[in-house]
Amino acid sequence: MEELICPDIFHGHIKAFFTTRVLGADIRKICSFLSIKKEDIFLPVQRHTSKVFVLKTDMEPAVADAVITNRKGILIGVQVADCVPILLYDRRKSVIGAVHAGWRGTADQIIKKTINKMGESFFSLPENITLALGPSIRWNCYVVDKEVKDTVCDATGDGTYFRKHSNGKYRIDLASANVQQALSTGVLKEHIWMSNDCTYCNPHAYYSYRYEKNSCGRQCGFIGIL
Repeated sequence: MEELICPDIFHGHIKAFFTTRVLGADIRKICSFLSIKKEDIFLPVQRHTSKVFVLKTDMEPAVADAVITNRKGILIGVQVADCVPILLYDRRKSVIGAVHAGWRGTADQIIKKTINKMGESFFSLPENITLALGPSIRWNCYVVDKEVKDTVCDATGDGTYFRKHSNGKYRIDLASANVQQALSTGVLKEHIWMSNDCTYCNPHAYYSYRYEKNSCGRQCGFIGIL
């Protein structure tokens, strides 16, 4: 497994990637590997919220699980260990975003709120936004109770992103749920890239909270305008 996973869907002056266990969320290693300064990296303080932070000039960390900006020369990112890391880019308005979507964020439509905030703050249109969803826990490995399934379904609508398991449990694919929510805003299917890697199935390559429990590390998704 390489240090970085770089989606080939982004074009233009964009740096976008997902880290693996090799770099994880170690900012010192990431800075050294990419030859960038720590001061040029912004990570929000994640609390499983649906808050979208608009980054302007102050690089002081803020509580949020999504961040958007039109600033150039910096990287914005999120940390994950089973949840879905999502990177966004509006090629027309030169706006980027990074989203941490766990089941709570998905149930509170964090990807839709991020896309809407890009429109409110920077006049982005959904059809001009490209998305990349990084490695996350997938399908059979993510079993939840009916309450969690219902909250995600209420936010997402009918679809093929969940299946019945047993004993009242369900298998759910949060990445697919977020894709469906993004499509509902007007994002085009051909503008979406999704990793097929499951973090739980590949503990040698990725950190997985469900696999490793409380001692788990993190990997990241980053995007920046050069």
